[in-house]
Amino acid sequence: MKLTLHVWRQKSTSQKGAFETHVMDSVSPDMSFLEMLDELNQALITNGKEPVAFDHDCREGICGSCGVVINGRPHGPQRATTACQLHMRSYQDGQEIWVEPWRASAFPVVKDLMVDRTSFDRIIQSGGFISVRTGSAPDANEIPVPKVDADKAFDAAACIGCGACVAACPNASAMLFTAAKVSHMGLLPQGQPEREQRVLSMVSTMDEEGFGSCTNHKECQEACPKEISIDYISRMNRDYVCASKNKG
Repeated sequence: MKLTLHVWRQKSTSQKGAFETHVMDSVSPDMSFLEMLDELNQALITNGKEPVAFDHDCREGICGSCGVVINGRPHGPQRATTACQLHMRSYQDGQEIWVEPWRASAFPVVKDLMVDRTSFDRIIQSGGFISVRTGSAPDANEIPVPKVDADKAFDAAACIGCGACVAACPNASAMLFTAAKVSHMGLLPQGQPEREQRVLSMVSTMDEEGFGSCTNHKECQEACPKEISIDYISRMNRDYVCASKNKG
């Protein structure tokens, strides 16, 4: 396939960026999107130019590193798919593709397609813990957990922290990410001792990091590669209201 790529290039956070156009003549439909970027970088290096910087790690759709906006959609056109698992057969010969980083003030661009997502780490650090001693792995039935709660906790824990929810939200809200992290511990018995303090701390840190507010556009749910439901935002809001009242 022949494709025209418009790739965002930006040397650093303090400098302005712009799109740079490249024509690729022999893109295999079986390549992943990141393999296609690898091919672009190899051509740039061969011609003595600086390669495009982008985040990646496992390339198996489970680490959340490969966040880019492709033609206006976080992770590209396929639902429930990370950029590393997106294949070029999703595009047509002769198509133009625009590739840019997450757009959010809380995710400053480091270089090209790379953004600083340590704000997510700080949200987790502010309350993402439990004080219950876990020791070695307990017997499966030692702590009874209703299956409904176990399933909900598992679904919330599927969040890989990629930031697609923030990139898709017109307000750059991190509510879906924070709600998933709050909920997967708040639903289990081990997470109950710090349940109220956890939600207060994590929501407060989220606001301090500069993320926007949630106005129920539901774009976060649509962009999430793990299809995490906005129901977790409602759950977090209930926990937050209850914790605020109890604290007062």
